[in-house]
Amino acid sequence: MKRYFFQIMYDGTAYSGWQKQDNAPSVQECLESALTKLARRDIEIVGCGRTDAGVHAYDYFFHADLDAYDLLEEEYRFKLNKMLPRDIAIVNIIPVPNEAHARFDASNRSYIYRMHFKKDPFLTRFSYRYNQSGMPDFAKMNEVASLFMNYNSFFPFCKTHTDVNNYDCELFACEWIKEENLWSFDVSANRFLRGMIRLMAGACIRVASGKLNIEKLKLALDKQERLEEAWSVPACGLGLSRIEYPFINKEKL
Repeated sequence: MKRYFFQIMYDGTAYSGWQKQDNAPSVQECLESALTKLARRDIEIVGCGRTDAGVHAYDYFFHADLDAYDLLEEEYRFKLNKMLPRDIAIVNIIPVPNEAHARFDASNRSYIYRMHFKKDPFLTRFSYRYNQSGMPDFAKMNEVASLFMNYNSFFPFCKTHTDVNNYDCELFACEWIKEENLWSFDVSANRFLRGMIRLMAGACIRVASGKLNIEKLKLALDKQERLEEAWSVPACGLGLSRIEYPFINKEKL
């Protein structure tokens, strides 16, 4: 048996998230079903993390253990892509050491949240349309993003009923980027909490729209308390944008 990393991308609109669930379609279930049919034995996979219902992945990795003689990488990728639905794509299949782990060995994770203002049918599935009167203050958006960089614990930005040992995250980058009709929130860290990016983006928008005082936000972070005005922005705008591993050189893929 040999371990392989699969680099994939998917449109999460039709799925309940990455992780398998009893009564809802998931990306993991769809991939395991295709791999099982191709290998003619039960295949279980381990993903680099969970994405929630409706969230996309522009760069995602999972690992699987396969019989080496069954796998001619390019042919296997071609066959899998034919079997999978249009909203899931296999990008690369990479042989790795057998101890490599898609979740625990990731050194950097990046998410992007996209928001647009003018009605655009080509952005609908992958961006949140801000349809309030007036425009948020872009400078305020980045003031909040810069504020986040001063902290390494994010309890106010974690969904309730989450089974984690701590709320510590090391942020590597956090900023809003403006491109005419599309504003993007780019965040990189060593790990993320459940629902964290959508709550962070919501806080930026509320401050920039005058609905949340930045000092109240700062107090919640200082005391690690929940915000009454917390808002989790819609899932459609969120995508996992980059995963990095110390033993994978993406420039050579």
